[in-house]
Amino acid sequence: MENPVAHLNYTGLKQEEVIQLGIQYGKNEFKADRKGGFLKMALDIAKEPMFIMLLVACLLYFLLGEFKEGMLMMAAMVFVGAISFYQEIKSSNALAALKQYTQPKIPVIRDGIEQVILSSYLVPGDLMIISEGNLIPADALIIKANDLSLNESIITGESLPVTKNTSDELNQLFQGTTINSGTCYATVTAIGNATVLGKLGKSLSTITASKTLLQKQIGNFVKIMAIIGFLIFCLIWGVNFLHTQNGIQSLLIGLTLAMAIIPEEIPVAFSSFMALGAFHMAKLGIITRQPLTIENLGAVSVVCLDKTGTITENKMVVKTIYSFDIDLLEEVKAGGNPAIQEVLNYARLASEETPFDAMEKAIVEAFDLFLDSKDPIPKMIHEYPLGGQPPMMTHVYPGSDTLRMIAGKGAPERIFQVCKLADAVILKMSSIITGMASRGYRVLGICSARFTGDLYPEKQDDFDWQFRGLLALYDPPKKGVKGEFDKWHQAGIQIKLVTGDFKETALNIATQVGLEPGAKLITGDELMHMTEGELQFTISASNIFTRMFPEAKLKLIETFKRQDQIVAMMGDGVNDGPALRSAQIGIAMGGKGTEIAREAASLILTDDDLGKVTEAIRQGRKIYHNLKKAVRYIISIHVPIIITASVPLLLNWKLPNIFTPIHVIFLELIMGPTCSVFFENEPVESGIMNKAPRSRSSSIFTWKELMVSLLQGLVIASGILILYHSFMQRDYSISYVRTIVFITLIVSNVFLTFVNRSFDENIFKTIQYKNNLTRYILIASAIFLGCIAFIPFVRDLFQLSLLSPIHYGVCLITAMIITLWFEVYKSYPVFSKFH
Repeated sequence: MENPVAHLNYTGLKQEEVIQLGIQYGKNEFKADRKGGFLKMALDIAKEPMFIMLLVACLLYFLLGEFKEGMLMMAAMVFVGAISFYQEIKSSNALAALKQYTQPKIPVIRDGIEQVILSSYLVPGDLMIISEGNLIPADALIIKANDLSLNESIITGESLPVTKNTSDELNQLFQGTTINSGTCYATVTAIGNATVLGKLGKSLSTITASKTLLQKQIGNFVKIMAIIGFLIFCLIWGVNFLHTQNGIQSLLIGLTLAMAIIPEEIPVAFSSFMALGAFHMAKLGIITRQPLTIENLGAVSVVCLDKTGTITENKMVVKTIYSFDIDLLEEVKAGGNPAIQEVLNYARLASEETPFDAMEKAIVEAFDLFLDSKDPIPKMIHEYPLGGQPPMMTHVYPGSDTLRMIAGKGAPERIFQVCKLADAVILKMSSIITGMASRGYRVLGICSARFTGDLYPEKQDDFDWQFRGLLALYDPPKKGVKGEFDKWHQAGIQIKLVTGDFKETALNIATQVGLEPGAKLITGDELMHMTEGELQFTISASNIFTRMFPEAKLKLIETFKRQDQIVAMMGDGVNDGPALRSAQIGIAMGGKGTEIAREAASLILTDDDLGKVTEAIRQGRKIYHNLKKAVRYIISIHVPIIITASVPLLLNWKLPNIFTPIHVIFLELIMGPTCSVFFENEPVESGIMNKAPRSRSSSIFTWKELMVSLLQGLVIASGILILYHSFMQRDYSISYVRTIVFITLIVSNVFLTFVNRSFDENIFKTIQYKNNLTRYILIASAIFLGCIAFIPFVRDLFQLSLLSPIHYGVCLITAMIITLWFEVYKSYPVFSKFH
């Protein structure tokens, strides 16, 4: 095969070449073997307990010679299958759209112009620009590199960084690896399944998370109800067989009750709420990589924030420079003291030729603005990438003959150490740093050295360093941060500032955004040396953590998790990756954040706006509360169906079997869309952000809440049984009694839907909630009731009778009484205190 990059020039591919290569190679996507598709979806639906029971009931009707009922059950099966397909496809489409939102982007050069494209649109021959924090989207060859090191653990299993350059042995980049430091231009050589990662059969996108706590709780609840349903099915089958000696008819009655018991709507509602919720949030600029993240969003109790780029603008400017040679501290200005300019010159030499870091960009801007010299920067001949703890970086430049000029910059503590400053000097420098940091400045140490020859020391610390001075940069806080912090505090969420800066810098920024420091300011070193007991107490009492490094951030997050907190970690840099991955909710900045941060995070903010975090928490709480309403509604409405189908039989009433599978399945068809569509569309309730976060280990509802839902169901059941028994005793036909019971139950279902829109606010308040589906629920219910009541063919299908007008009124009034009593319960504290 022809080498797709042989013709590459430094202007990149032309548009016509991109189109041709796109047709030839396809998209840059990992294509797994897909099994099933439509057939698999159909098989999954056919394996559902409700579908199996419908199939059995349908066969039993045909065996009994009741062909009309059998055909109706077949229609019900088609209808149930169609609804399941619709919900599955809707959820799948939402997830597919979500995948588009989360797809990484990559800068490329095409037609000589730099542009940003989705990584899936890369083709062999594309010229990529990749920098620190990026995930490599395709296999490539380096054509220009600067201070480049990579983490290739996904390919090799080796976690240590690997240095890369343009030499033949070290110029290959592999899809899925990440850039630890530096920047490079690289030419794509392979995409999709043709990459090394693709050939290994690995896909970053196919990693699936384990089931969440709520998912397990719902699964266990449904399993328990299924077991109960099977036991009661056996009981009813046996009891009915003893009474009638008809095995097939008894089996049909048993299936009726089993259908009434199994709450198959709950897992459907759960998956729909999460998938559709994630899609709606993505349209707001809040991208969730996994829909199940939403479950934890509503329970966030601690937010840990990196400072730079998260609560600050990440738009740094050099403010002041200190020259050690002449002991002078001066603001940066054109024509300033030559000694000050010399410190800035060394800082520039210790920065990348084409900077990508905000600090280095600020240094280059200051250098270009305030130094008179227009001489070009010499070509770097050797480098030591950013490393060590605290970090430092070094660049080597040619001097005269074999003399080399060395420039270094890094954390002041590290620079003091390599320059071997005396304790008295360090004390004085620390005082200057404290003054800078107290104004909110970030401080760097600058040093230089001379070296002869090309046999450079193995470690950058081993040069004969001379301390040159300090450089202070300022990064102002974003507007509106204080207002968002106030909302988080009101919602009962702890806020922890986690930064690599000095405590004075952190304290200055914290003061500006209204964050109280707490009992003590903790450094990363202090945190790493604390015992478990000290950690547990200290992290709860302290709000500012300074001089933090990746291991310390990770330990902080893990400790909060051991306290049973739901932790959200916000960050944008490479060093935030481990903490973002560990937190239950890692939140990355989508605008200025690194690709490593975005890949590690579970939530991405498209515009780096902290207000989006507030909205994400609000949406998470809304979705959880609406799911809770749906589940409680399902429980409440299942109770009267179960009781109405079983109590008359167990008590040996004159008309013991009022329902057939036809009636139960159509009640289920009414309930399913109601809980998974109507409640999912409910708006945020007022005051939802004024409540403390729910406990991580709490169930979806408390026993008191469960009892209230059961009570709602029992009251509805009681009212229906009273009507049932009353009309039965007055010798009305079974079809007339069935009509009374069936219509009352359907109308009760409609009222219950509106009653359960809130468990705190009464219906006069909830009727004002904006839900576009309200009118459709009412119209659909009215049409269904009209059909079964007044169209003879439909009425006969359901084995119902035409009622007298007054009895329709009895059904309506009874339904109102047995559901709307809950409004009195909500409105008066004497009742609602038991809620």
